[in-house]
Amino acid sequence: MTIEGWASLQTELLQSVGKNNYVTWIEPLKLIALEDGVARFDVPTVFFGDWVSRNFSDPIRQLFSKSGVVVDRLEFKVSAPSKFVSVGRKAPVKIRPTQDDEVPSAPLDARFTFDSFVVGKPNELAHAAARRVAEGDSVSFNPLFLYGGVGLGKTHLMHAIAQELSQRRPDLRVLYLSAEQFMYRFVQALRERQVMGFKELFRSVDVLMVDDVQFIAGKDSTQEEFFHTFNALIDQNKQIVISADRAPGEIKDLEERIKSRLQCGLVVDLHPTDYELRLGILRQKVDYYRQQYQGLTLVDGVLEFLAHRITTNVRVLEGALTRLFAFANLVGREITLELTQDCLSDILRASDRKITIEEIQRKVSEHYSIRLSDMIGPKRLRTIARPRQVAMYLAKQLTPRSLPEIGRRFGGRDHTTIIHGVRKIEELMSIDSQLSDDLQILKRILQA
Repeated sequence: MTIEGWASLQTELLQSVGKNNYVTWIEPLKLIALEDGVARFDVPTVFFGDWVSRNFSDPIRQLFSKSGVVVDRLEFKVSAPSKFVSVGRKAPVKIRPTQDDEVPSAPLDARFTFDSFVVGKPNELAHAAARRVAEGDSVSFNPLFLYGGVGLGKTHLMHAIAQELSQRRPDLRVLYLSAEQFMYRFVQALRERQVMGFKELFRSVDVLMVDDVQFIAGKDSTQEEFFHTFNALIDQNKQIVISADRAPGEIKDLEERIKSRLQCGLVVDLHPTDYELRLGILRQKVDYYRQQYQGLTLVDGVLEFLAHRITTNVRVLEGALTRLFAFANLVGREITLELTQDCLSDILRASDRKITIEEIQRKVSEHYSIRLSDMIGPKRLRTIARPRQVAMYLAKQLTPRSLPEIGRRFGGRDHTTIIHGVRKIEELMSIDSQLSDDLQILKRILQA
């Protein structure tokens, strides 16, 4: 068969594999030899040849056979003469890129280790799951999806996993980056016509870690590439770790197929910190600052005061302690409750936050595993109506909003509907122990 004959076979492949696959994987193939039942092709990269051999070898050989040419094996050659990916009637041979290729991960913060992560009830499941992945062995859940608000420890755990893996399994190729960096590199690859290099890099790693994945929502081409990268790694049993500020199902403008994929592993919520966890974090930090600022005296009760008053997130809490020790050192005074109140007056004022109806709706939806849209929608199924009434009750108890205002936030319902919902929960609380427990848990989460 001539080179022109291969060109006509390529046209036939367009019909069977589709335009996208054809442009990406078939069109770049260059037939360079056909002898002794072996068809040899020139390909851009080793990864390219590996992918074609695994996904398109059978249709290619079948087309050769239809044209009267017997082909038992395909070989894919890149620039270096020794690099071949050969496939016949047996399973394809997988060749990974050379280990000399550097995996350009984002920088890791040396402070964010498992040893420096304070564990409490709000984050113990996330910590245990992260530890399990960091061991470097195969796990039963893939991907691991960590989500929660700002300053609850998602990035800390991501960095801890990456650093632990580098120590335990230096043979693994671990790639950690933010979703924005993923998007930037993809756009750059498109601009420089290096998409195949991008695919080779991201699909050849052993562990892919993407932080703040909500930032790719609404970016169609980036979502498309992320979806195919995700699938390729899962198919190879490579571990994926993802973080976001909310659950997969709640990320607006994220494609449904990506949401579905992200939910197929272990999805873990890092809850807002409770008092005990905040106090533990402060005590750990104090040990460090006492070494930095020797001679400073900390009066009993200050840490307890801070743990009680600053409830927004861990970053604010740690920042407050840093400022407090620095200020006390500069003015040469012991750290008393009065000094703390004066030094941190702005942070303390900002921390006296108000619970919102939207926050209540979101937390109740997560607790009962229903969609936020159903919470405020018209559906009357008991599995939705009861959580909705719980949210109405908590909105009445924990916010200063009027009944008409609450009704408007629940899909424009009349205030009499809110009254009915609140009274129903009040009636059930005394006879339904599960409901009573649910209310206590939700109040604790919301007031933490």
